[in-house]
Amino acid sequence: MRFSRSRLAVASLACLAGISTLSPITLAASPAADLLIVNGRIYTQNPEQAWVEAIAIRDGKIEAVGSTEQLQSRRGDKTQLIDLGGKMAMPSINEAHSHPVWGGLKHLFQCNFPFTVTPDVLANTLKACVARSETLWIQGGQWDSDFFKTHKIASPRAWLDAVSGDKAIVLTDDTGHNAWVNSKALGLLQIDANFTPPSGMTVKHELDSREPNGVLVEANSYIRSFVPDWTDDQYLKAARYAIQESNQFGITGLKDADASEAVVRSYYNLAKQEGLNAHIATAIRISGKDSKHVFDFAEIDRISKQYALPDLKTNYVKIYTDGVPTAAHTAAMLEPYADTHQDDPLSLGALVVPENELDRVVSHLDAAGYGLKMHTAGDRAIRVALNAIEKARNANGPQGLMHELAHSEFVDDQDKPRFKALNVAADFSPYIWYPSGLTDAISSVVGERSRNMFQARMLLDHDATIIAGSDWPSGVKDNNPWPAIEALMTRANPFGQRQGEQLGAEQALNLTEALQIFTQNGAKALGRETETGSLETGKSADLIVLDRDLFKIEPSEISDTKVLMTIFQGRLVYTATK
Repeated sequence: MRFSRSRLAVASLACLAGISTLSPITLAASPAADLLIVNGRIYTQNPEQAWVEAIAIRDGKIEAVGSTEQLQSRRGDKTQLIDLGGKMAMPSINEAHSHPVWGGLKHLFQCNFPFTVTPDVLANTLKACVARSETLWIQGGQWDSDFFKTHKIASPRAWLDAVSGDKAIVLTDDTGHNAWVNSKALGLLQIDANFTPPSGMTVKHELDSREPNGVLVEANSYIRSFVPDWTDDQYLKAARYAIQESNQFGITGLKDADASEAVVRSYYNLAKQEGLNAHIATAIRISGKDSKHVFDFAEIDRISKQYALPDLKTNYVKIYTDGVPTAAHTAAMLEPYADTHQDDPLSLGALVVPENELDRVVSHLDAAGYGLKMHTAGDRAIRVALNAIEKARNANGPQGLMHELAHSEFVDDQDKPRFKALNVAADFSPYIWYPSGLTDAISSVVGERSRNMFQARMLLDHDATIIAGSDWPSGVKDNNPWPAIEALMTRANPFGQRQGEQLGAEQALNLTEALQIFTQNGAKALGRETETGSLETGKSADLIVLDRDLFKIEPSEISDTKVLMTIFQGRLVYTATK
């Protein structure tokens, strides 16, 4: 939805948020602002002028910052005025890693249940979805990584068969990497006892049998080649929903971390038809039935050039180098998983792309001017990815875009200085950085090394650039950044659970560091560090008004923060209702 710049629109929206507006008056001197925000405690994220009272906005840009008195000369007969009444404002959030369109598709069109679902509740949920579904395939999720450890289900496939009728069921886990399917789906996917999975994919089997038990590891690309895709209209609705949801949390910058052409096109169509209420960047990935990646450089170039727009950057590419450090054992590790034996083929996890192939692909894409978002959960995957980037920098020069190692859950000590040296960002997900079922699942298979998960303090001390994202809808119900900012600072559960527990307390950051990660560093990940991320003259007027002053409350209260108003390019795109 586009919001008008009219006096009525600004006044009514601001009043709903509990913020007063004043009528325009005529003053002389400087060019009149379109919007003047005054009497606030505005954190600019600019160290040379960290706090101001007022901001003047014209043509979507910040024209001036300063005191309320200083900016009165910017007020003209058509200037809209918002009086913050002392409330805190700050740059809006730039989220560097999520899957917004997937999140929209999940919310609008899939069979959903919480990560904490029990078998009984899940059975009832699925029966209801089956009863109302008019399509053959039912997709949904998400079950937690330890679901089959916690609940003793002899045959996941047979359990699903009992509640699925004649529908083909595909349920994704909380990591987004693994699937649980019924017999109908297995038949349509052509998976049976004689099936040979493509590289990187694993089919779990029934006890003492070669028959598939319904659990498919790292199988998303294969599944997508059989399941009918969503329509362009559904993709468009998903993109619109995702941006609206993001705006309510104060987000005006989103990097889609794994974008098919259909996903990129959804943003493009939304931009052309209605406009985008956020800066969008897409990390393009092409997949095929037999591979998680199709490195068709000409096709990547075509997609990138065809859909690029001022608010839609398409010069990023996604590469998966490994999987996840859960019971699936697919994250590539330097040391064996604690719950495996040496003769286990997955004792060290697995690389999705062979090292020599990764070197070739990274060098080519780096030379072509793309920024890479590389999924690297395990320390071996991080080592291999950094090696490939180092070779690319040596061959192409150091001037290429910043590359990103997504998740970076386990970083070996010798690799920590390499992030800064190679202009590589650690792409973290503090949305799960606290004692929870998911971190328990990681600890149960990684063992003592899990104490060294998510070493934010250590990497920051090595001058590494840290960026952050929710990975929504994987692992979290939404992309609300405020619990994540709290978790960055406390390393404790921000939802009041598991009180007294912390996940690596020595890795905690302070508020200033956390906010920089979610504003300026996020802008850099979007390729817009000169345009947004701080409130400075000449930058895009992207800011948010909060219901509390983050610098005057306890860290444990940050997760409860509510955004009262979100302004993108000088336009009100969200306001809270009472």
